[in-house]
Amino acid sequence: MAHEVESMMYVGDEPWHGLGNAIPSGKELSIEEAIVAAGLNWEVGLKHLYTEDRIGIHGHYATYRKSDNSILGVVGADYTPLQNREAFNWFQPFLDVKAATLETAGSLKGGKVVWILAKGKNKPEQVIKSDEVRNYILLSNSHDGSLAVRAGFTPIRVVCNNTLCRAHESEASRLLRVRHTARVVDNLESIREIMNLAQKEFIATIEQYRALASKGINASDLEKYVRVVFDLKEDSKSKKVVPAVVSLFESGKGSNVAGKNYWGAYNAVTEYLNYFTGKSQDNRLNSLWFGSGSQLNKKALNAALKMVKAA
Repeated sequence: MAHEVESMMYVGDEPWHGLGNAIPSGKELSIEEAIVAAGLNWEVGLKHLYTEDRIGIHGHYATYRKSDNSILGVVGADYTPLQNREAFNWFQPFLDVKAATLETAGSLKGGKVVWILAKGKNKPEQVIKSDEVRNYILLSNSHDGSLAVRAGFTPIRVVCNNTLCRAHESEASRLLRVRHTARVVDNLESIREIMNLAQKEFIATIEQYRALASKGINASDLEKYVRVVFDLKEDSKSKKVVPAVVSLFESGKGSNVAGKNYWGAYNAVTEYLNYFTGKSQDNRLNSLWFGSGSQLNKKALNAALKMVKAA
């Protein structure tokens, strides 16, 4: 695959980015099956760094992929690789108690960044009739030292597969966080309690989405909202972005379900981030989950909530 996605798998319907190894819908993958399907059955090692005249560089190592010896990054002395298999095994308690199923996983940037997305088995919540949002668990990890290991809950709108943003910082997500240390693969405790807390937080976020859906938005405020989110002035860029988002508000994926309100406006922005920013589909995936797209998603939700409150 070109650009940033090196390999990945997904279960069921083709994801919005249209990439990866398809697994039949409804199949609940084991850890080993998911690793193989995602092309992640390889390990990471550490190499000492040396100058050109073979003098060792104290306290720094290169991470490399053992299967092909490709260099992934440079890290400090306290860095402990989280192997892909260990990252998948981190989900085993969720699978054991039937709280989640592995849905998609893959490798970006030649193995420098990997991720796993699991779908929670709690029922989806409706923002408005026929407009459901599901709760997922996303674990991301870098093998080049660029990102800490991160795990948290993320909402996804079912009608269009748009990745949304939570309204509040998640206590449940904080319970899931891990670090690149020797204790990084410790098992989680009280999985059911964490999932219950996550569901309560998820419902609280749904209430914020419902607040957006309860307030209509006119053309002037829609344009103002888009300019606030993307920090746009009167220039050539704004002449492209504003009409694009307005068009998605009028006729984008799920626009007929969302309605002409701030929920529809927020989803027009998320659809724009999901499908139309960046140079390629896989570039958007990286940005939306780990880069500038993620920050814009959060800004879009907060701006919409602020405008609804002020109206």
